[in-house]
Amino acid sequence: MTEKYSLFWFRRDLRLDDNIGLYNAIQSGRKVICLFIFDKNILDKIETINDSRVNFIHNRVQIINNNLNKLNSSIIIKHGFIEQSMKEVFNEYNIECIYVNKDYEPYARERDNMVKKLAEARGIGFRSYKDQVIFEQNDILKKDETPYTIYTPYMKAWRNKLHKKDYTEYYTDLKQNNFAQIGKKEIPKLESMGFKKSKIIVPDYDISNKIIDNYAEYRDYPAINSTSNLGPHLRFGTVSIRHVIRKTINSDPKFVNELVWREFFMQILYHKPEVVDSCFKKKYNNIKWEIPDDKFDKWCNGLTGYPIVDAGMRQLKDTGDMHNRVRMITASFLCKHLLLDWKLGEAWFAKHLIDFDLAANNGNWQWCAGCGCDAAPYFRIFNPYEQTKKFDKDYTYIKKWVPEIGTDKYPEPIIEHRFARNRALDRYKKHLAQE
Repeated sequence: MTEKYSLFWFRRDLRLDDNIGLYNAIQSGRKVICLFIFDKNILDKIETINDSRVNFIHNRVQIINNNLNKLNSSIIIKHGFIEQSMKEVFNEYNIECIYVNKDYEPYARERDNMVKKLAEARGIGFRSYKDQVIFEQNDILKKDETPYTIYTPYMKAWRNKLHKKDYTEYYTDLKQNNFAQIGKKEIPKLESMGFKKSKIIVPDYDISNKIIDNYAEYRDYPAINSTSNLGPHLRFGTVSIRHVIRKTINSDPKFVNELVWREFFMQILYHKPEVVDSCFKKKYNNIKWEIPDDKFDKWCNGLTGYPIVDAGMRQLKDTGDMHNRVRMITASFLCKHLLLDWKLGEAWFAKHLIDFDLAANNGNWQWCAGCGCDAAPYFRIFNPYEQTKKFDKDYTYIKKWVPEIGTDKYPEPIIEHRFARNRALDRYKKHLAQE
């Protein structure tokens, strides 16, 4: 009789350790086959052939494969559309059950429902587990069983509910007899999928005491190297959220609260998927934005004449990252100074950020534009000059990314601050008054 296998399908969980879905696949008692699919539905929409995220994923899949090779196994790699790729796996191997960790984005939910139906039609089980969050969409609800839409009470409920069992790490038993002996398989090269190597290297994350203990004091200063670099690692699951919480829960509460924002926006996206294309606060859909012109291009390329804005935008293009304080400044500038639709900025960040996460990117852009849940009020307009005085008074960060500052090579401001502020206040007031 042909041996039956458990199939573990990697997605946003690119690690072998502390991986709940993989843990349960091993616990099934059947030998495990590991799978990763470079999804053409996603890859075909990427415009740059040296995309840093594809590079990062490729590198992490290679690391997983190297570790499985030591056990005379491999990760099966497919490059194609999900349905066809799954059918190929089903035809080649006798799969008893698919194990996955849940993904909460709209496309991912549709994809998983499709695979579940495809599997069940063949008598194959489909089991999914909570792994990328501590608390998922219905774990924390208000007394009336509806989701929170204000962060602070959500955060307090999150903390009140938290127990050690919620961040217990799952030991993965990496023994040869737990994995299907399918030999050593090579990972396809980036070039075979239409990509090439990126110059951007994703730094390792750092949740040492040096970073965490000084987080509140230094987190707003972009010139100080005081960030954890957790973003892409949580986004692609190269570290588990349980490990991060276990290491930081007794440290600065502000650090953990930032991780709670991540889960807050995830449950908003789950319950309100319409925020992908629309304002959370519906009346903000009335705002009439300016038509994009060369000012948008200058914002994208860091040529606005506002040094702190330009530094951030250049950092983004060069590294795939931007300091969190500067993300707020640049986003506010686009929506309030230039009066351009927040969705333009959201798309630009989505294209360039290594740690792009739909829920967080959407939530934070709507927060800056004033139209999201628990957003900054519309009349809160960052003054780039004051922000510079507070957080980069010596121009250390600015000079790194805008070396021509102070010379005739640096452009004049594309818009005057006072004019832009008054225009934004008038425009918001006018259109928010409409029913």
